[in-house]
Amino acid sequence: MPVYEVDPLKDGRWGEFLQAHPKSSVFHTPAWLEALTRTYGYEVHALTTTKPGESLKNGLVFCRVKSWLTGSRTVSLPFSDHCQPLVDGPADLAEILEVLREDVSLGNTKYCELRIVAGLNSDFGEPMGLTESSVFCFHTLDLRSGVDEIYRGFHKSCVQRKVQRAEREGLTLQEGRSEAELAMFYSLLLLTRRRHQLPPQPLQWFRNLIQTFGRDLLIRVALKDGRPVASILTLAHKKSVVYKYGCSDSQMHNIGGMPLLFWRGIREAKEQGAEEFDFGRSEKDNQGLISFKDHWGATRSQLTYYRYPATSSEAVAAPPQMESALKVFSALPDFCLTTAGRLLYKHIG
Repeated sequence: MPVYEVDPLKDGRWGEFLQAHPKSSVFHTPAWLEALTRTYGYEVHALTTTKPGESLKNGLVFCRVKSWLTGSRTVSLPFSDHCQPLVDGPADLAEILEVLREDVSLGNTKYCELRIVAGLNSDFGEPMGLTESSVFCFHTLDLRSGVDEIYRGFHKSCVQRKVQRAEREGLTLQEGRSEAELAMFYSLLLLTRRRHQLPPQPLQWFRNLIQTFGRDLLIRVALKDGRPVASILTLAHKKSVVYKYGCSDSQMHNIGGMPLLFWRGIREAKEQGAEEFDFGRSEKDNQGLISFKDHWGATRSQLTYYRYPATSSEAVAAPPQMESALKVFSALPDFCLTTAGRLLYKHIG
């Protein structure tokens, strides 16, 4: 069957399709796609077997990333934890993937990548030549129970007592999406990324997210005596709230700022009718982060990234020069660190 390319930023059918599809996520939305385009200049497209003029029945959204440093490739989607193909079955997906596979065969891109929750069924994964390239842990918290029951599901010492400690410490919370909240969030992000020897995402990326998501984005900041000590950024789509970014002052970790922020975010998501709190992905070897999310009573599943053609992890990793540059920049002043992020992130997606 024929496959058609649509522009999800201009085709009004895309937004209607997302509202109706049960597996659509915040990463499929025009708001997320617009922020990617504005910040990094990526080309955003979607493929579907639906004829022009008809209501969309399926779709796979992706970006064409063109980089002189890391090569050209097709990714569904850059900087997105997951991006489920919105198809009804293997036949539709096989038709769509054949187009992406041909693009690789023609030499237009090095590879295509899909980021899928729970993995592909081998019936249509293997025939297309798709192979696993990376595997992550993925956590979601079911919010359909009562607030008290949700709270009782938290680990007593690792979550409940830390929330209580934060309340005893007199931490205050500030919420919003103004330049004031963004400035506090970004100052903590600089501290956190420096600890991890990485540059921060460009400040303009967060400004663009705020502009495109509006009220569906919220920054929460925990303060001790007026000093920001922890912050999280969440995004909302339909019945799901997604924790996307978090940062903190490591010198103040023991007073419970992050647990308090998560509890507030979970409670408010529940009050506003959300049915799921998405904790996002975790590297398989980051046991500390995985345990942290386990302690919230979240369900752990597998998030798998697939590529065509099959390549080793070494072949698709960032060039050694980039890794060295990131470590060098992380030791330099804030201006150099933010400049590194602004210059290099568009090549990483």
